[in-house]
Amino acid sequence: MKILAFAGSNSSASINKKLVTHVASFFNEHDIEILDLNDYEMPLFSVDKLAKDGIPQLTLDFAQKIDSSDFLLISFAENNGAYTTAFKNIFDWVSMIQGRPVFGNKPMFLLSTSPGPRGGASVMEIAKNRMPFSGGKVLDTFSLPSYNKNFVEGEGITNSEYAAEVASKIEKIKAEFLG
Repeated sequence: MKILAFAGSNSSASINKKLVTHVASFFNEHDIEILDLNDYEMPLFSVDKLAKDGIPQLTLDFAQKIDSSDFLLISFAENNGAYTTAFKNIFDWVSMIQGRPVFGNKPMFLLSTSPGPRGGASVMEIAKNRMPFSGGKVLDTFSLPSYNKNFVEGEGITNSEYAAEVASKIEKIKAEFLG
């Protein structure tokens, strides 16, 4: 089974990339690819650019990564209560590819974290409600609040309650979907 994982962030120090990489390690019996949105930087979406230049090749490359996977792990960074511009731009471009749902009807496990106590709750709410309309089958979600208190790079989630919660969700996904 091929798992595609990425953070909805273009920060070189993304805490969401650290979280998604950590969670992906629990699926190590599968083929895991972790993407960096910086590798898919393209012009800011506009219908004028679409009409003039068409869909950028990087859009097609990103969509192909989704299409060649069986399962998606996405950790959403929150910017002003919503998606980051980096993620939203890729999302908008991929949505212009005719005849395909953005997320290819793939099952997905959605994650988020932030330095604050809500753990990206606003962007998570947007994502879990939006993904089913965009070809994503949300199997479960997990938000880690107060990242700097509850996560240590190299160790992972250090708060036992949150570590147990995400482990339980991973096991459920493995049992019910990944078998």
